[in-house]
This record gives sequence, structure tokens and C-alpha cells, in this order.
Amino acid sequence: MSELPQQLANGLILGAMYGLIAIGYTMVYGIVQLINFAHGEIFMVGGFGALSVFLALPAGTSLVLALPIMLLGGIAVSVLVGIAAERFAYRPLRGAPRLAPLITAIGLSIALQQAIWKWYPDGKQARVFPQFKGHAFDILGATVQRGDLFVLIAAPACMIALGFFVAKTRSGRAMQATAQDPDTAKLMGINTDRIIVLAFAIGAAFAGVAAVAYGLRTGEVQFRMGFIMGLKAFTAAVLGGIGNIYGAMLGGVVLGVAEALATAYIEEIPGMEQFGGGAWKDVWAFVLLILVLLLRPQGLLGERVADRA
Repeated sequence: MSELPQQLANGLILGAMYGLIAIGYTMVYGIVQLINFAHGEIFMVGGFGALSVFLALPAGTSLVLALPIMLLGGIAVSVLVGIAAERFAYRPLRGAPRLAPLITAIGLSIALQQAIWKWYPDGKQARVFPQFKGHAFDILGATVQRGDLFVLIAAPACMIALGFFVAKTRSGRAMQATAQDPDTAKLMGINTDRIIVLAFAIGAAFAGVAAVAYGLRTGEVQFRMGFIMGLKAFTAAVLGGIGNIYGAMLGGVVLGVAEALATAYIEEIPGMEQFGGGAWKDVWAFVLLILVLLLRPQGLLGERVADRA
């Protein structure tokens, strides 16, 4: 149990990344009832965008100075890809049966993976992502690396900003109206196409932030990284309550902490020795999802979308 603070810190850091990506899933679903399975790859291209910006800077540039520019570059690439996906892949299928955009999302996911794999220099290999140098911090008995502080600060800051935007701004209230009843919102003068694009853009921007956090934590980016992170972020969105932006972050944190604790302690349970360790961490994440769907299918905070089926 002496490792408990460290495992909780690991889970909180991991969960914050899951939550940032999960917000993209839950916002798009809340507006257009679409599960954007290409969102994991939007996260992935944001990581490569941030890395490309860093490589374009003069050699020897301090990461402290480069990080804001990298963050803007990663967000810009993710947002551009997210908006393009909405405009050219999803909008033409808006009135189609739900299976059509779902298949399109999976196809777009594969296409984005292959684009990075084919055209980015050495895209088949993991690319080294810059990391902060210096000693780690000791916080409440847990060792936290300098790069991990970024997501611990960025995740709550993004959530506070998004909460204010949705609750207090004209565009945020228009998003709530569109999520509740798009036809009535359109009759009231709301440009629902613009609101849908805005939802895709905000979700993609959060994915770009998560991609930079992922690179700073792991020290690398690769073209396959969006697949499993996207699946876990979708799990977090369902866990918290699909369509609920606060639930997405809560689901991410719960999933991250549960994954870290299971990885560390499952093997200490008599008879469960073979199910512990990092090899099973993905399994326990989805076991948690199954349990939540069985016991509370609406998620921890409940679904906040009207049924328009």
C-alpha cells in the first residue's frame, strides 16, 4: 500500500488525458447523435502536428518556450482535420441511416492512420517527442514528472473554460438548444450547421491538448497511438454518461485510476497472479465498462441528450 499515492497519481494523469479526448466524443454525440470513431486519429494527428512544429523551430530552442507554439500547432492540425471530417465525411450523410456515418468514421480512422504511416518521414516508427529535463516533483508522496504537470494543469483549465463557454456564452446556449431539439433551434434562428462545426472543433482542440500531454508523458508519438487511446476515451465517455461533458472527464479519471490500481494490485490477490501487470491493463478498463453498462447503463452522471431516434 506504500505505492498507493504513486498509483493514484499515475491514474489521475492517465485519466485526465482520457477525459480530454472523451469530451470530443461526448460533444459530437450530444449535438448530432454520432459516435465519431475517427476521433482517436484526430488526437494522433495533433501529436504529429505538435512534433512537426517543434522540429521546424531553430535547433536548441527551449521546450518551455516551444511548448505554447507546439500546443497551438497540435490544436490547429486537430481542429482542421476535425472540421474537414465534419464537412466532407459526415455532413453529406447527416440524413442517412446511422450505420452509414458509423462505417464512414471507421474508414476515416483507417485513412488517417495510413496517411501518417505513408507520408510522414519514418511514419512506420515511433518518433521521439521532446520532454522536459530536470528532477521530478514529490507531491503528497507521489513522484510526478515535469511533463505530467502539463496535463494536470491543462485538463481542469480546459474543463472550466468549456463549462463557462457552454453555460454563459451565446454560442454555448445555442449548442444546448441544438442538442435538445435541432429542428426547433433552426426555427429560432440558430445556424445549426455552424454549431455542429463548432462542436467538432472544440472536441478536436481538446484532443490536440491531450496529444501534447501524451507526447510529453511517453516521449514519443506513433501512427497507431490513436486507436487504443480513442477506444479508452470512448469508454470514458460512456462511463461518465455519453453526452455529458463533465461526465466525460469524470469517466476518464475513474477509468485511469481503476486501470492504474488494477495493474498494480490485481496480481496481489490470491489466485489472480496471472491477471496482473501491464499486459492486462487494457482488459480491466473494458471490464469496468461492462460492469457500468450492466449496473448503470446511463453512466455515472447520466446521459444528457434527448432521444431523437
